[in-house]
Amino acid sequence: MGDAMTVTVLLPGVLRENAGGSARLDVEVGEEATLGAVLDVLEQRYPLLDRRLRDERRRLRRHVNFFVAGEECRRLDGPATRVTSGTEIHIIPSVAGG
Repeated sequence: MGDAMTVTVLLPGVLRENAGGSARLDVEVGEEATLGAVLDVLEQRYPLLDRRLRDERRRLRRHVNFFVAGEECRRLDGPATRVTSGTEIHIIPSVAGG
């Protein structure tokens, strides 16, 4: 079994209420981790936050952008995007205009 590593998830104000008010969450995952694995750990800690990020089929919500080390994950491998120790994941909901 590999070593655990820590990635950081950064949340905007609108999502912090679902994460105990935290702007920054440190998440420990295994060394072969993906964005999906990070979200699975967050789901255990903050089920209400997970409902804002993924739908009932555990797919990333369309109106939420996930930036892994500065790259939008849908341009990478979506939930299968690899993360490494120290990776920062920015979660940014799309702002609806109108």
